[in-house]
Amino acid sequence: MRITLVSFLLCYYSIYLSFQIFVTSAKCLEDQQSLLLQLKNNLTFNHESSTKLELWNKSIACCNWSGVTCNNDGHVIGLDLSDEKIDGGFNDSSSLFSLQHLQKLNLAYNHFNSHIPSRFIKLDKLTYLNLSQASFVGQIPIEISQLTRLVILDLSVLEYPTIIPLKLKNPNLKNLVQNLTNIRQLYLDGISITSRGHELSNALLPLRDLQELSMSYCDLSGPLDSSLTRLENLSVIILDGNNFSSPVPKTFANFKNLTTLSLALCELTGTFPHAIFQIGTLSTIDLFNNKNLHGFFPHYSMSESLQIIRVSNTNFYGALPNIIGNLRKLSTLDLSFCQFNGTLPNSLSNLTQLSYLNLWSNSFTGPMPSFDMEKKLTNSSSSHNQGLHNLVTINLSNNSITGAIPSFLFKLPLLKNIWLSLNHFSKLEEFTINSSSVLDTLDLSNNDLSGPFPISVLQLKSLSVLDLSTNKITGSLQLDELLKLKNLSELDLSFNNLSINVNVPHVDLSFIPNISFLKLARCNLKTFPSFLINHTTLIQLDLSDNQIQGIVPNWVWKLPYLEALNISHNLLTHLEGPLQNLTSYWEILDLHNNKLQGPIPFFLKSVEYLDYSTNKFSVIPEDIGNYLSSTYFLSFSNNSLHGSIPDSLCNASQLLVLDISFNNISGTILPCLISMTSTLDVLNLGKNDLTGPIPDMFLASCVVRTLNFHENLLHGPIPKSLSHCSSLKILDIGSNQMVGRFPCFLKNIPTLSVLVLRNNKFHGSVKCSLSLANKPWKMIQIVDIAFNNFNGKLSEKYFTAWERMMHDEHDDVSEFIPTVEAFNPYYHDSVTVSNKGQDMEFVKILTIFTAIDFSSNHFEGPIPKVLMKFKAIHVLNFSNNNLSGEIPSTIGNLKQLESLDLSNNSLVGEIPMQLASLSFLSYLNLSFNHLVGKIPTGTQLQSFEASSFEGNYGLYGPPLTEKPDGIRQDLHPQETCGRLAKSSDWNILSVEFGFVFGLGILIIPFMFWKRWREDYCKLLDTILCKIFPWMHVEYVNHRGKSFTSLRW
Repeated sequence: MRITLVSFLLCYYSIYLSFQIFVTSAKCLEDQQSLLLQLKNNLTFNHESSTKLELWNKSIACCNWSGVTCNNDGHVIGLDLSDEKIDGGFNDSSSLFSLQHLQKLNLAYNHFNSHIPSRFIKLDKLTYLNLSQASFVGQIPIEISQLTRLVILDLSVLEYPTIIPLKLKNPNLKNLVQNLTNIRQLYLDGISITSRGHELSNALLPLRDLQELSMSYCDLSGPLDSSLTRLENLSVIILDGNNFSSPVPKTFANFKNLTTLSLALCELTGTFPHAIFQIGTLSTIDLFNNKNLHGFFPHYSMSESLQIIRVSNTNFYGALPNIIGNLRKLSTLDLSFCQFNGTLPNSLSNLTQLSYLNLWSNSFTGPMPSFDMEKKLTNSSSSHNQGLHNLVTINLSNNSITGAIPSFLFKLPLLKNIWLSLNHFSKLEEFTINSSSVLDTLDLSNNDLSGPFPISVLQLKSLSVLDLSTNKITGSLQLDELLKLKNLSELDLSFNNLSINVNVPHVDLSFIPNISFLKLARCNLKTFPSFLINHTTLIQLDLSDNQIQGIVPNWVWKLPYLEALNISHNLLTHLEGPLQNLTSYWEILDLHNNKLQGPIPFFLKSVEYLDYSTNKFSVIPEDIGNYLSSTYFLSFSNNSLHGSIPDSLCNASQLLVLDISFNNISGTILPCLISMTSTLDVLNLGKNDLTGPIPDMFLASCVVRTLNFHENLLHGPIPKSLSHCSSLKILDIGSNQMVGRFPCFLKNIPTLSVLVLRNNKFHGSVKCSLSLANKPWKMIQIVDIAFNNFNGKLSEKYFTAWERMMHDEHDDVSEFIPTVEAFNPYYHDSVTVSNKGQDMEFVKILTIFTAIDFSSNHFEGPIPKVLMKFKAIHVLNFSNNNLSGEIPSTIGNLKQLESLDLSNNSLVGEIPMQLASLSFLSYLNLSFNHLVGKIPTGTQLQSFEASSFEGNYGLYGPPLTEKPDGIRQDLHPQETCGRLAKSSDWNILSVEFGFVFGLGILIIPFMFWKRWREDYCKLLDTILCKIFPWMHVEYVNHRGKSFTSLRW
């Protein structure tokens, strides 16, 4: 019986083999071969790279040609010309359309750059059509919809985007697929379809057998329609890169066969249905970069079929559940940039297939789990199936993980990348490694690692990248020890407490690793590393913040591939020459904060980032523009530069940042510099000796974000063309001699955050005809117009649109006002603000810092009540004006207020009790008003000096004396002109004019009758203010009293 069975099987196999040989070697029909050769001759393709077409010839039967499949009759039923680099010769006249027995056609990965021919309708037997990544363009022809036998259709175009991409407009998606009822796999990625959610569902619902749907980046819009779940056979849904702007329907959890759900970059909202994680067949879920999508992992069960979970850049939150350890097939877990918290579960050690673990930028705390690796390795007879033995990459950066970095990591046999930066690790456990270790990258930067340099690291012979920067590592280190790591290409030991000896005189330079990136900032270096002489692979070198003195050696400039050099914050004095005819193409040169002197040296062409600030350079070369063709950042600030700004500087057409502040530059502002604001982001000429007007040459294309002309000798009005700069964030022209009225023409710049006009000669009202519908200056956070001659009442409407100051700072993240920090890490906008009675320079401007300074002007009337809605205000200064009325009781709303100065006004009434509730208030000045009553007690108001309340003769109580006898408490003074009459108790106001006009007028009544004297002074001041409105007011303090003096 057994022999008979074997004989039967052998006979059956022989028949089967004979049949297969007959099929594969079937003679190709002559007409089929002729059509194929004609097709080859008409196509244009790369003959050298061709693996199919180039081999077609008459000497071999066409059914044996590469890429050709025939049936038993010799008809061509399959044609695969994928990746043949075909770039022409395919159109409606192609002989391909005469191969009418074709069932499978693959033309993917070519470069046709033409429309899809309409004659595909002739190939009505096609079940498989793949035209993906073939650079077809234009409208997809309706004839494709007549290929009713199609089971697989792939027209995707993602990998080779074209100028005119494929589109599906007329016919639309519904027209294309309505007859393709046999379709099981449909791939339309990258085709412009522009259908809404319900339109997509309606078009696809007739495709009852559809199993795989991929329509990424198709310009689809939302919402996602729950009716898609009626396609019960769907197993793959890939809809990445569409703008659905909607929640994921809960009914998606009803897909019983779903294996892949990919909705990355879809602007999803709401809460993700956690039941989807429990679909038993689900293996891949990708929700990457849906920043408004919330969600969490189920705590009781998840599909054990899951292999890939990617929810990075979403608002998923909560603890990582212990059941994550049940996902034994999981290979990729990416939870980066989410809101997860809590400790990492030990059950992660059960993920034996895990190769990629990324938890970057969450809020995980506690120690890193040991995962019981030692125990598993010791007790398991098949240890290769235990623990994280397949892990290749682990990234836990930017969390709050504490404790020691466990040694087991370095025993994982496949681990290549360890990123643990930006945590609170305090120790790196000593470790030994397997001889087969393949670790390539070790990044432990920005932690709290302390103690001496970890010697165990020197075992990692395969290490390419080592970053231990910004820790607390101490002691000394010979650099030649690290240079024994022969594969090392990137080394960063910056910002520790190390003292590194970089001189390696006894090391053979031929055995030094090919380091490309070397960063040794703040490593107590005394000299340049001599082993780098003639080093041919160095790309970036950072030796900043050390103690290197003297001359920068010439060999540095000759390193052939050096692109970036940072030697800032040293004690360097000169650059060794010669500095001509250098051929290197640099990107970054940072020399700031040294003692370099003489004319500014320019010798590197094509450099992009140049920082010469905070040195002792004296002259800007006249031909500077010849070296700045690629420069986007240029800073000469804080030197000893003199002379004028060279005209050639305007040739630097790529500049984004130009900073020449804190020098002695004279002359006028070049008109071409103002025209450059059509490309410049930052123009800082502050604190120089520039004269003349600001040229009125801001173009309509102005994009500047920061303009700083502070503390020069500029005069004239603010140029009206400045209104073109619609992206302006910071305008500082304080401390000049500018004239004119308040610049109402800037009201339509919605981005304006900082406006400084202080200490100029502006005059008139600040009242502008505002349209609240446009919300002018809704982003304003600092307004400083102090020490000018502005006057009039402060309108409530003027402040109503300042929304930024009304927001509670707890609603905002504390950041700095952005300019172009992404390109220049050292530049930050600065502003000087009168805060807490002192001028303070803020080198970085926090977005939550807000200030209003209207002091030393001629404002009158009551304090606008709308200001009491400014919950985010930190500094409020209306001192030295003529404001009247009472301090609003709603001042208690200003919970963030730190500094309040209302001194030298004509305010009346009592100090509101609500003022005492401002817990952050650390500076208060209410002196020289007409306030009355008792200072509120039992509060921090008593912690201020008595000078904060002096000059208010109706006030009493701590820190002032008790209520004095005989002082009237109900005296409310009359308003006076401008900033005059701050104190009138036996003091002669307006000294000079009082003497000139009052010398011979009723001397005796003036001297002996107080009421007559007061009325006389007020009348005289009013007359003079009206006759001579341009007269200059100065404040005089004498014996604790405040006076005003009128001067021409």
